[in-house]
Amino acid sequence: QIPKDPAQRQLRKLTALSDQLQRIHPNVLAKILKQGTVYQNEEIVVINKPYGLPVHGGPGIKNCITDVLPILAKMLENMRAEPLHLCHRLDKETTGVMVLARSKETAEKIRLLFKTRQVEKTYWAIVLGDPDPAEGIVEIPIVEKEVRSHQSHYKMTLAPNYRLCPEDGKVMKIRKNRNAESAVTRYRRLAGASACSLLELQPITGVKHQIRVHLAYGLGCPILGDHKYSHWSKLAPQKLPELTLRRLKLQQSKARHLPLYLHAHRLCLPLGQPIDLVCKPPQFFQNTLRKLELDIAKD
Repeated sequence: QIPKDPAQRQLRKLTALSDQLQRIHPNVLAKILKQGTVYQNEEIVVINKPYGLPVHGGPGIKNCITDVLPILAKMLENMRAEPLHLCHRLDKETTGVMVLARSKETAEKIRLLFKTRQVEKTYWAIVLGDPDPAEGIVEIPIVEKEVRSHQSHYKMTLAPNYRLCPEDGKVMKIRKNRNAESAVTRYRRLAGASACSLLELQPITGVKHQIRVHLAYGLGCPILGDHKYSHWSKLAPQKLPELTLRRLKLQQSKARHLPLYLHAHRLCLPLGQPIDLVCKPPQFFQNTLRKLELDIAKD
């Protein structure tokens, strides 16, 4: 059943697209990735990763990027081309810059650059609210914890080294959680309107769900469409401000269909001469920026 409401239709289309990516033939998927190529040289191929496409396989996943790398290599080069290699990963819902290597050696070299934090990564995210201050660094360790509720599940969360004592307001050092990983995210507000902000983010470390956790729990500004990190104890759709719903022409009951607005916008790769790679946000992201009146200066 096709919704009459255009905003609803657009969201449904996006969900349908993710489902479609799972159903199409691997050759067709490779062709879509080829069309999304933003840069290539003799060492690397850079694609603009589509929304809703997992990088790795798993239960219930028919199509993923890893599986079509041999086909993509042949389409880009020739039938004798060796498969392309993954150099890093992006979450299923994240769009944007993704680097693939033409050889194992190059892939290992690039993975090491990521591991030793020599790759400069810049993301864009639409978030709820307004970060205060508008620019800064979130430096709070992150750990995975079980959420004990009627729907038991696991989430990444903050594991700060200090907290305020509720009795006297003094700062107390907390015993370090040995499973916590140090996590650092730089952020800057690019625009604000409709009870939302567009942020530019630079994760200095690479902890699982780091940007999502630092924004939701560190700054109190969850990413639009991040239903997982908008509540702690339950798995429920994100609650949106009245103004945001109005601008998106959306009812709160339909908010669960909102995609995650997180885009890997830019990547600077120091391979000999530094390579600056930029991917513009997907159409659904641009449409939402327009609806929310989040205007940014063209860079």
